[in-house]
Amino acid sequence: MRVCEITGKSAYIANAVSHAHNRSKKRQQPNIQAKRIFVPETGGFVKLTLCTRAIRTVNKVGLRGLCAQFHVNYDALIARGH
Repeated sequence: MRVCEITGKSAYIANAVSHAHNRSKKRQQPNIQAKRIFVPETGGFVKLTLCTRAIRTVNKVGLRGLCAQFHVNYDALIARGH
């Protein structure tokens, strides 16, 4: 299953509604991308699968700030990547 490694965003179940108002179940997948993020403490990269909203937040506040917002252990995330 496609899940963002930091935010935990995953698929939703929704209704597809036709013109005649018939409802059928559908899955709405998040926009998950594989991204290499530079870690200045180690001087290397860590590869993560993130949703596009998380990628934008990493660009704005950095990986450490994003991990603090979502209560993710930053050191364990970096150690897993190397």
